[in-house]
Amino acid sequence: MVTSFRNDRLHLILLPTEQCNFRCTYCYEDFAIGRMRPEVVQGVKNLIDRRAGELTHLQISWFGGEPMLARSVVEEVASHASAVQRASTDLRYDSDMTTNGYLLDGSAAEHLAELGIRRYQVSLDGPSHHHDRTRVRADGRGSFEQIWRNLLSIRDSSVNARILLRVHLTPANLSAMPSFLTRLRDVFLADPRFLVYLKRVVRLGGPNDSSMDVCDPDDERLAALEEIVLGGDRSDGLFEPEEVCYASRANSLLVRADGRLGKCTVGLSHPANTVGRLRPDGSLQIDNPQFRKWLQGWESRDQELITCPYEAFTGQDRPLLQVTTRPGS
Repeated sequence: MVTSFRNDRLHLILLPTEQCNFRCTYCYEDFAIGRMRPEVVQGVKNLIDRRAGELTHLQISWFGGEPMLARSVVEEVASHASAVQRASTDLRYDSDMTTNGYLLDGSAAEHLAELGIRRYQVSLDGPSHHHDRTRVRADGRGSFEQIWRNLLSIRDSSVNARILLRVHLTPANLSAMPSFLTRLRDVFLADPRFLVYLKRVVRLGGPNDSSMDVCDPDDERLAALEEIVLGGDRSDGLFEPEEVCYASRANSLLVRADGRLGKCTVGLSHPANTVGRLRPDGSLQIDNPQFRKWLQGWESRDQELITCPYEAFTGQDRPLLQVTTRPGS
């Protein structure tokens, strides 16, 4: 609780664009907003400047849409944050990105690592014949082969970065997973920069929810799959979901491409997720009653709402949160 309310820590989840080059079948986003406006970019940089003197830790998480579609925005803000960190001896800055991996090769990862972005989450939906049915490009074509080439390029580089290979499990791809995970293990996991995280696809409010078939969380085959790549060891837990959701943290803010402030990356379009606005000068216009609703788990001591405050607005089972790094750790 203390960590979640400390004024010397700030976690910013930035959406440099809300457009995407994929149309994944289980996606819940509406792609209604485009590239981050220049005044919002300036507002983010000014916010960092305003807070730098009092911060000991700045965490920036890049999300979307697909953040690599607005790489210049990412580079502009990350370069500014890196410069601020160099000028502030007491400030720790680190950054991560959730990306589909289609535009992230070894060269791009090396450049972004120089700007402090050194942790990535890239999703795979099994071998190509499964992946290309669900992680579909916006033009209707498959995406597996390009992502795989990019991952190999990163593996063969010397980039100082960690890659979480997030493998989505569905009833349709479950039978193919033993051989696919064995391939992942043999190709990537000898390199300590790579991790594998298995996750069931769940219904998150997308247009295809009613027709989606999802795995039973108690299916014994899921635990057996973990043994293939993890051997019972979940590494150092860098990307493990926490008991405290980032949306429950008072010092964590989502900045959308149009400057609206939110708390949750899953409930992007939910009215309750708009808690204010970022001004161009870096100041924050906060709707305090709305903001406080996201922190209500702390007041009620309801662990489920601390783990997932979005439940308070939906009444549904806890959704799959998309940002899984540990801000402020």
